Amino acid sequence: MIPRTLFSAEHEDFRKSFRRFLDDEIVPRHPRFEEQQHIDRELWNRAGELGFLCVTMPEQYGGAGADRLYSIVMIEELANAGTTGVGFSLHSDIVANYINNFGTDAQKRQWLPRMATGELVAAIAMTEPGTGSDLQSVRTTAVSEGDHYLVNGAKTFITNGFLSDLVVVVVKTGDVRGGARSISLLVLEAGATGFSKGKPLKKIGMKAQDTCELFFDNVRVPKANLLGEEGSGFKALMQELAWERLMLAITAIAGAETALQHTIEYTKSRQVFGQPVAAYQNTRFKLAEMRGELAIGRVFVDRCIDLVLSGELGIEDAATAKFWCTELQGRVVDQCLQFFGGNGYMLEYPIARAYIDCRAQRIYGGTNEMMRELIARTL
Repeated sequence: MIPRTLFSAEHEDFRKSFRRFLDDEIVPRHPRFEEQQHIDRELWNRAGELGFLCVTMPEQYGGAGADRLYSIVMIEELANAGTTGVGFSLHSDIVANYINNFGTDAQKRQWLPRMATGELVAAIAMTEPGTGSDLQSVRTTAVSEGDHYLVNGAKTFITNGFLSDLVVVVVKTGDVRGGARSISLLVLEAGATGFSKGKPLKKIGMKAQDTCELFFDNVRVPKANLLGEEGSGFKALMQELAWERLMLAITAIAGAETALQHTIEYTKSRQVFGQPVAAYQNTRFKLAEMRGELAIGRVFVDRCIDLVLSGELGIEDAATAKFWCTELQGRVVDQCLQFFGGNGYMLEYPIARAYIDCRAQRIYGGTNEMMRELIARTL
């Protein structure tokens, strides 16, 4: 593989520390998390205690003021470990960014320090039943009523939703027929009257990930909880979604690289007709093809990381990274599973879990069909 030049020695030391946390406190318990459909709440506090939450947030708001490469290290290690139930990245690198980039100083001081310690678990609620990737068509409304908004509607497929203490909700304010011009972002705290959560949703994969529906029935939310101005939500979403989609591409390449490494090791040790599976030309050629494709994907993603660090990552480039890398991950993991034979269909093998877990990558963050549409509009 072409050597990577993004990370310093300090980043790699942080990688070792975070991987040790995963190996000691997450990986052994992950099967139980899959059964209960969310990680233990105490692990959020533990992650905060160890400095693994909101590391890129400014120090005055409880973060470490670290560069985004530290977040990327954690995204990669979560993928390498197959710990798909852990929602730290959404909490720290998506929700926290909305508050930090669009919130007031008072809002940042109110929420970010408690997110950094794990006292608050954060989620973002975009998707609704029937809307999917079409954010302009959301139906959840926030109607002005004095110093408050009255929020009504429902959201679905919300990561960190079941354990959430704080949710950034995509709502329509003012003239609800205004499409993108009426989209706003409103912060709701758990415990508010009329705010309820469904049970964790039963998914075909990513079973340890906390995912549920949220319901809003005349929830009174202070207007002080509005992020930015009324009607500025769609612009904010478009600004932040590029980074979110790159996060998915980073996860895809790291996860596929790990799947390939497991497969190389397995095919060297597994005997078929008196010789290792890796001794057959078909195996060697397929492994070589996958290695080549992943090398190309890795270089492209690392270049996109350079661009996001300099604030130059375009929407179409993020969309390209998202759809191409997640589809590459699907092809690689499917081919790798084939080399495991019947064992590849057994959940005790990481390749089986990778196979069912990675399928969602082509759906969330905007479906890959929508990514192609975004790119096509620029042609």
